[in-house]
Amino acid sequence: MPSLQLSLSISPLTDPTLSPQPKPQSLLLVPHTPLRPKHLLCCLFATAKNAIIVEDQDAVVNGRVGADTSVPAEEDLLLPAGLQKEFMPKHVAVIMDGNRRWARMRGLPVVLGYEAGIRALRRVMGLCCKWGIIRVLTVFAFSSDNWFRPKVEVDFLMRLFGRGLKDELENFVRKNIRISVIGDSSKLPKPLQELIMAATETTKNNSGLHLIVAVNYSGQRDIVQACQSIALKAKDGLIEPEDINEFLIEQELDTRCAAFPHPDLLIRTSGELRVSNFLLWQLAYTELFFTQSHWPEFGESEFLEALHSFQQRQRRYGGKNT
Repeated sequence: MPSLQLSLSISPLTDPTLSPQPKPQSLLLVPHTPLRPKHLLCCLFATAKNAIIVEDQDAVVNGRVGADTSVPAEEDLLLPAGLQKEFMPKHVAVIMDGNRRWARMRGLPVVLGYEAGIRALRRVMGLCCKWGIIRVLTVFAFSSDNWFRPKVEVDFLMRLFGRGLKDELENFVRKNIRISVIGDSSKLPKPLQELIMAATETTKNNSGLHLIVAVNYSGQRDIVQACQSIALKAKDGLIEPEDINEFLIEQELDTRCAAFPHPDLLIRTSGELRVSNFLLWQLAYTELFFTQSHWPEFGESEFLEALHSFQQRQRRYGGKNT
């Protein structure tokens, strides 16, 4: 492919208070390697003395080459029409319901419903990363009550979760996503426990979206184990009974790993109107949104519907309407 030369007229960056102003100078750029068509879309940074061609436009943020693109700069956020940045939730929780129903309605094996659910989760994660305002996404992947389902289904879910962690880990690292897993992991298969430990350790310092996956989770158990931990501290004389308050309990809940432990918005798919033992303490003042869509068909339009509904509400936290 023939090389491409660019001849540009460039005005140097100067102080407008200085006089006289330098005149624009012509600059001839001759790339060391041939420019492919996509490079015509690349960003060009130039002064009178030098010029830089950046071949990967995704690596440029606010004029910085190699900047972290996982968290968009505040001025670069492009929210969909009708959404207001200041009223976006920081923490969204999702009960991903309806995978089996979605498959059965289409005459498909149940396992294909769960695999379609994984794709829906990727879509939602991608939107959270793209918009950059939602900082925590917590998803209910497997309830402690789900052990009562057929063994073949439970075994498949455990394998699917392990495979998903393996497949997505590189993506988490590339997109600066941190993953945490909450719930009683001691009952999970040993290989899955090891995968969870490796994924959480690998991503623990990532500063983009925080994905929290609830596996073998029970909201009731979460509160019980928090109380047990506090009771042991009281027994050992580390705290007094009168020291126990809401803040102390929250420090013992599984969601203590998150910068924003309380969901602003809970979304439940598939038409069910209950919280099903999910984040019972944390949902005290959460706005609830229920949709008839099954989880595998949940995408940008459904997510936007939930966010628009959230932004139309007035959150008073028990106070008076203002």
